[in-house]
Amino acid sequence: MHLTVYLPLVLPLLAAVAARPLAERLPPSVATWLLAASAVVLALASSAVLGLLALTALVRIPWVDAVGEISGRVTSHNDPASVPVAIAAGALLTVAATAAARALWRQATALIAAGRQARRLPGAGQVVVTDDEAADAYTLPGLPCRIVVTTGMIRALSEPERQVLLAHERAHASGLHYLFTTAARLAAAANPLLRPVATATGYTVERWADEHAAAVTGDRRLAARAIARAALATTAAPPRPASRAASALGAVGALGAVSGQARMRRPGPVPCRVAALLRPPLPPRLLLLAVAVLLVAVAGASALEAALDFHALLEYAQAVGPS
Repeated sequence: MHLTVYLPLVLPLLAAVAARPLAERLPPSVATWLLAASAVVLALASSAVLGLLALTALVRIPWVDAVGEISGRVTSHNDPASVPVAIAAGALLTVAATAAARALWRQATALIAAGRQARRLPGAGQVVVTDDEAADAYTLPGLPCRIVVTTGMIRALSEPERQVLLAHERAHASGLHYLFTTAARLAAAANPLLRPVATATGYTVERWADEHAAAVTGDRRLAARAIARAALATTAAPPRPASRAASALGAVGALGAVSGQARMRRPGPVPCRVAALLRPPLPPRLLLLAVAVLLVAVAGASALEAALDFHALLEYAQAVGPS
């Protein structure tokens, strides 16, 4: 294996730094796909590299060499990873795998519970209005997704602003936005360096729904005003525990950033979303997108090359035989 094997362990740091600029400078639908896919690829690549590094320690154990009929001298001489590095990689991989498994269990359990809650909601329509003075609106994952809006939120908005809110939530439902956020969260559980990428993904799905609502209503200023007023209404009358529990089950809402689903550094996510709606839609930035995709591809290619090199090393060590 070459020293390029360590690239997938370094590139998540670059992704963490670049996550917010990408979220702010690319069209939100493009940014969401890019960030979520990048998080998954980088998490898989870094985990694969940790596994390969851990294996280099395993093949140096004498009885493993004997069972596999490989030359320990060949593997020790041609592998760039020292024994302490390989052992540390194995420990990190164990921690990452455990965290990813726990996160997968939590997310799967939450999505199943959200689907059950969606099926228990009254009526057959997609939109359900609940009698609750607290202002809230969110989309519950399920087949199909259900949109929940409280009477408190309805009273807080004018009729045109309600149309913006419903268009926003329908974008979450039709776009299955919870899949993007779930994938990014699982990747961040496997590699904590990717947490800013997961946070940015939560922000871009909200921006994606904002842009859809603005396009449906044909009024960007109206969409900005609706988002701002809904945020103020939610702050004035926080959702009750039942609504917060729904958010924990995987619900995606117009105010997900307010409730903690998409926190970003200053300025806050809602002012950023409002400001973005008051500007023209972002144009495609092909060069920026190409550079980001190239870096992610480099991480995947480096992990693949490392795997092929390690396989070739083992074949050569087997050809030489135990020594």
